[in-house]
Amino acid sequence: MPGGRAARAPDTPGTPGSLGLRIALASAAIALLWVIPRWPGEMPPVAPPAAEARFVPSMQASPAPPAAAVAQFGLAEPGLDPVRVTARVDPRTGLREDTLTRGDFAAIEAPALRVQLTRGPQSGAPPTLFVLMARRAANGPALDRPALAVARTGARGQIRTKFGAVETLDVTFAGPSQRTCTGFVTRDAAFQLDGWLCAPLARPPEPQALACMLDALSLVDLADAGTTAAFAAAPDPSGACPATAGSEAPSRAGSLIRKPQNKK
Repeated sequence: MPGGRAARAPDTPGTPGSLGLRIALASAAIALLWVIPRWPGEMPPVAPPAAEARFVPSMQASPAPPAAAVAQFGLAEPGLDPVRVTARVDPRTGLREDTLTRGDFAAIEAPALRVQLTRGPQSGAPPTLFVLMARRAANGPALDRPALAVARTGARGQIRTKFGAVETLDVTFAGPSQRTCTGFVTRDAAFQLDGWLCAPLARPPEPQALACMLDALSLVDLADAGTTAAFAAAPDPSGACPATAGSEAPSRAGSLIRKPQNKK
């Protein structure tokens, strides 16, 4: 203005009006910061969601079928080594497998036996005895036994037992030790019996010793009357097998009975 100082605008910095405005804004900001953290606490509580009702089927599930009776798989022929039996159902085929073993394959001075009973409907042609022996030998770890391999095969044959015709094959297994045994498999029965019998000193057993061993097998399975009856059949009376487990058997190479040596 002419003849005087220029007047300051009310909002010019440094004026009392602008200073009061800044103080008011700062107070409002402080109040806002003090109020915001309290908002969640001041909100009304939210009720938890109601629990979902459980599904109740309109029809109850049918009860599980009763467990099958345990099969008693045994060997009536006496021997010093205990008989061990295991049972399982093959998850791939659904076949039941009962396996009986006696003796130690690595102890070549004593006999050794492995017998497997397989039951159930089998599809396809049965494997040859050589293929069957190779599979059983490689499956030793499933029975807590060392795995074996078929090194070579020898003479083939056939014997007669209470189960009908049994095919035989001399097989040399390689593993912890090497020994020659006689592998076998039934061909006439509704079930399958297969395995091998090893005589002492790495020699194959005589056919009569194998036939007597198979005739001495026993089975009691209340869930399988047909197979139980087949095992209960009387062996051929013309054979040279002992009539009872306690009777003294004739000298037979490959028998599971350990015979004392003749003193000279």
